Amino acid sequence: MPVPILLVTGFLGAGKTTVVNRLLAHADGRRIAAVVNDFGAINIDAELIAGASDGVVSLANGCICCSLEGDLLRTLSTLLRRDPKPDYIVIETSGVADPADIVRNLMDPVILREALLETVLCVLDATARPAALEDALQRSQLRVADIVALSKLDLANEGAGLRMREAIRAQRIPAVVVDANHGELPSALLFPANVDRAPAPREVAPRRPTEERFETLSWTSDQPISLPRLQQAISRLAPKLARAKGLFETVEQPGRQMVFQFAAGRATLAPGDAPAPGVPRTRIVFIAELGVLSKAELDEIMEACVAVV
Repeated sequence: MPVPILLVTGFLGAGKTTVVNRLLAHADGRRIAAVVNDFGAINIDAELIAGASDGVVSLANGCICCSLEGDLLRTLSTLLRRDPKPDYIVIETSGVADPADIVRNLMDPVILREALLETVLCVLDATARPAALEDALQRSQLRVADIVALSKLDLANEGAGLRMREAIRAQRIPAVVVDANHGELPSALLFPANVDRAPAPREVAPRRPTEERFETLSWTSDQPISLPRLQQAISRLAPKLARAKGLFETVEQPGRQMVFQFAAGRATLAPGDAPAPGVPRTRIVFIAELGVLSKAELDEIMEACVAVV
C-alpha cells in the first residue's frame, strides 16, 4: 500500500518545526521519515540520534530525518527505496512556500504509486493578529489544510485562540481547528488508524503565477558579539524582519554558542552546542520582504554588535 504523507505548512515562525520535533520524539513505534529544508534546524535530542550519513539523520526510535536537497520527488523516491520503507512521511514546507505547488508535485504519477498525501496540517501562530489571515500566502496555506493547529497559545493573550478561530471561520476555511500546546497534537488526527487504507488522491488547483516575495540575507563574524548590542540591533531590525535564526558566541559567555530565533516580533535565546572548529563564531540568517532591508544596512547594524577588544 502507498505510504501516507503528512504535509506541514504554515507561515514563517508559526511553529512547524516544534510540531515535527514532537512527532519524531514521540513516534510510538512508527517509522517516520521527515523531510525538511534543513534537518540542522530540527532539535533532535542527542540520545535519539543513532547515526548520520548522506544528508540523513537516523534515529534510535526507527525514525529518520533528511534534508531537502534539490528535487522533492527525487528525495521522496530515495526514501521509498529504503529497507524497510517508512510507515509515514512528514514533509515540512518552507514558511514562504505555497503548499498548493507541493500538493501538485505530490500528484506526480510516479509518486502516487508508492506514496499518497494523507493530511495537510497548517500551523498558525495564535499570537498573530487575525488581520494576518488577509495575507495572500497565509490564505493559500490555510485553504489547502485539512487541519489547522493553533500554536503558541501559552504566549497568547486570553481569548486570542477564540479570536483566531473566529477569523478562520470568517475566511470559510473548512479545516478542523485544534490547539497545539507546545507542538503536541493527537496522532490520530495526523496519521490513519488503518495503514492498509489508501487515501483518496486530491484535486489539483490550477497553477497560479508566482513572484518572489522574500529574500534571505546572512551575516557572519569571526568575532564574538556583545549580547546587549545584539539586543539593540534586533530592536532596530525587528520592524523589517519576517524571520531570523542563527548561532553565535558572546563575550559574556565565551566558548559557548547560543541559538537565536526571531519570529512574530519575539526573539528567543537558548544554549547551543560547543562551537565547531573552522566555522564563523556568528552565523545569523535574516528573512525580509524584497527591498525592505538592504545588505549594507544589515551589515552596518550588525557590525556594531562585535565587541571591541
